[in-house]
Amino acid sequence: MLYGMLAFFQDAGTGMDAGSLGQLGAGIGIGLAVIGAGIGIGQIGNGATQGIARQPEAAATIQTAAIIFAALVEGTALFGLVITILYKFF
Repeated sequence: MLYGMLAFFQDAGTGMDAGSLGQLGAGIGIGLAVIGAGIGIGQIGNGATQGIARQPEAAATIQTAAIIFAALVEGTALFGLVITILYKFF
C-alpha cells in the first residue's frame, strides 16, 4: 500500500530509488519525534500545574523539576532531528 501511495506522488519520468525512500523515512521520523516531544511536554505541564495546585508551597521545587524534565524531552527531540539530518545527507 505504501508503494502505491509513493507511485501516486512521483513524477512520470523518475523512478523510486532508495534515496527518496530514505528521505521519506527521515521526514516521518522527525515528525514522530516532534509529536512525541509535544506530548511529553504537555504531560509535564499538566503534572506541574496539578502539583502546584495541590501544594502551592512546593511551587518552586515543582517548577524546577518541570523545567529540567522539559529540557530532557527537548533534548531527545533534538537528538531525533540530528539523527534524521545525518540519515538524510549521508
